[in-house]
Amino acid sequence: MTVKTVGLDLAKDVFQVHGISGTGRKIFNKKIKRAKLLAFFETLPRCVVGMEACGSAHHWGRELRRLGHDVRLMPAAYVKPYVKRGKTDAADAEAICEAVRRPTLRFVEIKSEEPQAVLAIHRSRDLVVRQRTQVANMIRSILREFGHILPTGIEAVSAFARSHGTADQLEMPEIADGILGVMCHQLLGLNARIDGLTKLIEQHAWLDANARRLMRMPGIGPITASALVATIGDAHQFRTGRDLAAWLGLTPLNKSSGGKERLGRITKKDDRYIRKLLIIGMTSRALMAKNKPEKADIWTAKILAEKPFRLATVAMANKSARIIWAMLTKREEYRQPIA
Repeated sequence: MTVKTVGLDLAKDVFQVHGISGTGRKIFNKKIKRAKLLAFFETLPRCVVGMEACGSAHHWGRELRRLGHDVRLMPAAYVKPYVKRGKTDAADAEAICEAVRRPTLRFVEIKSEEPQAVLAIHRSRDLVVRQRTQVANMIRSILREFGHILPTGIEAVSAFARSHGTADQLEMPEIADGILGVMCHQLLGLNARIDGLTKLIEQHAWLDANARRLMRMPGIGPITASALVATIGDAHQFRTGRDLAAWLGLTPLNKSSGGKERLGRITKKDDRYIRKLLIIGMTSRALMAKNKPEKADIWTAKILAEKPFRLATVAMANKSARIIWAMLTKREEYRQPIA
């Protein structure tokens, strides 16, 4: 019998493969070492290979496509309903093989190496930003224990870190002041790393035509544009702009039943990083519209007048996602709404 579909359960060193024929009959379900995986697939006829979209999935997808196989990546949540019983590698591989054959299943586009490299910069920058927040909170807590309060905002903490050791010593034990100096030195180093990574992202954004097109839209800067292009490319994997907004978790949670439509908060599914960047960008756009109403477009001014501020910024992010889909798929420039 000829293998037509293979389910591949990824791992660090030992992989599980489950192969079936065109009629759905099992041909093999076995473990394979990482070093022998490509050699195994070289012996197979060209077939459909299903994998969960997890760590290293894009790498193996590229490698197997070079061998001529039809590789399809699926979100892990779409595979889980097909696991019959128990949680084993063999059961997971069988479930992947079953799920990849469903005609209505949606798949994840396999990324090339360049977008993944750009996303590595974004992930690194996001990690360093979170580390900086932790260090800044530690500095505030040490100062607060001895009666010193800093103004809100990261700039106030950074200014204190730059001045620490050059100004008069604060009224606190010498040991605490020494630890404070270590934290201040670490904060300044994190600031330098963030600035370097931000400049690197901006350079890549200005070199990409799609990213430059997105940056002409209010509220979309180099970081957001670069992350969007590196993650979704030309956005053709989404049928409509709403599909992109739903993938970003910006659409309402639907709990309708019995003919009654009930819409709740946004779903907050999938890519949290881009959703956060979009909402931050729309918050900046909304603040500018509140402070300078003469420069605000009609839709922004209307939604800010009708809804609470935070609800309005999320709605603006939802609409922006749909506009971004149209700009990427149709290669159109942003058009400002007119009266």
